[in-house]
Amino acid sequence: MRNIELLKQNKAAKVTEARGLTELAEKENRNLTQDEKKSIDTLLGEIREMEQDIEREERMQALEMAKNPVTPVVEDRTKEKRTAFFKLLRHGVSALNPEERALVSDTTGAYLFPEDLEAEIYRTVGSITVMRGLCSTRTTVRDKVRRRHITEVSVGWGKLELGSEITEATPTPSQDTIYVEDLYGLTKIGEDELMDTDANLEAIVIDSCARAIAEAEDKAFVVGKGHTTYSEPEGVTLDANITATDLAAADTMTIEDLMGAVYRLKPQYRRNAVWVMNSATELAVRKLRTSYDGTTFNGEFLWQLSIQAGMPNSLLGYPIYNQDDITSLAASVTANTDAIIAAFGDFKAGYQIVDRMGLRITRLNELYAEAGLVGFKAHFRVGGAPVRTEAFQLINNNT
Repeated sequence: MRNIELLKQNKAAKVTEARGLTELAEKENRNLTQDEKKSIDTLLGEIREMEQDIEREERMQALEMAKNPVTPVVEDRTKEKRTAFFKLLRHGVSALNPEERALVSDTTGAYLFPEDLEAEIYRTVGSITVMRGLCSTRTTVRDKVRRRHITEVSVGWGKLELGSEITEATPTPSQDTIYVEDLYGLTKIGEDELMDTDANLEAIVIDSCARAIAEAEDKAFVVGKGHTTYSEPEGVTLDANITATDLAAADTMTIEDLMGAVYRLKPQYRRNAVWVMNSATELAVRKLRTSYDGTTFNGEFLWQLSIQAGMPNSLLGYPIYNQDDITSLAASVTANTDAIIAAFGDFKAGYQIVDRMGLRITRLNELYAEAGLVGFKAHFRVGGAPVRTEAFQLINNNT
């Protein structure tokens, strides 16, 4: 393999030599002699050959690299980060040397969970909550992300040459924002547990942090009151732009109420739709049958028990999930005229969760010392909001 840089240096030397001959003639205020012209022509020929050699060698080396690509070496410091993080948990910031602090802190000086531990926490959260498993999720490094909307485009069949007119539509774009909100959690770990192996301590941290996130965020995704006043995610049941239909009779769920919600939803969202409702509401729905003679219920139950382990039960052929922060059918809602008791829709298409990566932790050394505990305050950044309101239908108990 020839040295391309050396070839380029030799070429540059030839160019300098040729330029020197022309500059000498200019300096002496004369034309080039025949010998100088011959020398310059010879040098130019050699330069062209060098350029061809350089181009040829560059192409050959590029082909060789493509055939045998060299993977860039990326330093993996996962092990060192984990070691420094658990050292921080056990002994506090003062126990870390400057290099260890740099591994587990960000530019603001906050102490971060290692990436693999953070990913495990989010996986655990998804396994113990309802909404995170149903909705779409994206990550960001910003405090907010844009969510764009556009009205549907109209199309039509026909041949323009036969006089058919183009179906007109006026798509109207709009833009809104999903804010990443602050979510704090506090856990206390015994001093003896802190001295356990890294594997045991990791399990304790993952479980404590995941459960701290899960309960708060799952509630906010369904009944959160939004960023402006409450600094919460926007709950799907409180979005004023989602169609909510009243029960035919307050506090009484009927077959017609449920079927109406199903068929009001657009078919493209109905394919992947699910029910989300309170456990008490599901209990009431579970008793419904397909016919009623005025005295007793007859026929088939609308609610169907799942025959496969780990899969949800179904209602009218659609999976049903329990989220007990939604108002139940049996609850007293006289003070709330907009008591949403069930949501039906394609949550994956209609609701977006935004995670800002970088879970932070603060060690509270003295606050719980008398009880033999060490406190840890965790700081999470998460947001959420409906992005396609037409993907949902809500049922409202019109009390």
